[in-house]
Amino acid sequence: MSRPELIAPPEIYYGDSEAKKYTQNTRNQQIQADMTYRALELLNLPPDEPAYLLDIGCGSGLSGEILDEEGYVWAGVDIAPSMLEVALEREVEGDLFLQDIGQGFGFRPGSFDGAISISVLQWLLNAETSHPTSSPPHRLARFFQTLHSALRNPSRAVFQFYPSSDDQIQLITSIAQKAGFGGGIVVDYPNSKKAKKVFLCLFVGGGGGGTSLPQGLDGEEVDDGGKARFERRREREKTKNGKRKNIKDRDWILKKKELYRKRGKEGVPNDSKFTGRKRRAVF
Repeated sequence: MSRPELIAPPEIYYGDSEAKKYTQNTRNQQIQADMTYRALELLNLPPDEPAYLLDIGCGSGLSGEILDEEGYVWAGVDIAPSMLEVALEREVEGDLFLQDIGQGFGFRPGSFDGAISISVLQWLLNAETSHPTSSPPHRLARFFQTLHSALRNPSRAVFQFYPSSDDQIQLITSIAQKAGFGGGIVVDYPNSKKAKKVFLCLFVGGGGGGTSLPQGLDGEEVDDGGKARFERRREREKTKNGKRKNIKDRDWILKKKELYRKRGKEGVPNDSKFTGRKRRAVF
């Protein structure tokens, strides 16, 4: 079976039918969620602090749902109108932009505290026309240069993608470095055909947590359901002692509301003495 990026440009491949089919597929939902959680781990954001993230190639908002659950404010960009239509139908929380990332971004400098991207970067590696500006190196350069500007210093950007060769990895990392990024490639389960995942972990400045490249996951088998054991451990950690790691107390809510106001979001509720209090059931 041919890879989707070799069949047609993303805005054509993900038409109305394919966009809905992709979103409703439970396997796609699980894979997207697992890779988004892993991308957030590599992003290494300060715990229990609100952040404004960019979801590059947000599609129908499957990754955005995870960002919502983890308490982040986010904006998403995608080139496929049908995918964004599905996201609107699903009433995702993020702000959505129709954007060809190969043309670069127009966000103000330092707009975002971090960026993630799931299964998108390989789409930039195919030239759609013979014009020099459509070449992969040209599009990658515009993409990384404008992304670097849109991220605050320090911060990180994490991309899960599917390279078809080591040459593609070398091309991507070299152009990202020329744009000013530090970092490199992180490979999870390099010896497993099914579980292997490639991440590009890029740093702006100090990387928001040090300049040391994170270690890839290794030595874990995948069970019959396709879920790695580290993910089960992660779920246990999240619910240990009956508490999730992102419990939203008063200080957390106040910080997030202030971030919403700074970003110009309308309808942010006023602060009050009841902010962050648990509601009691009335019988």
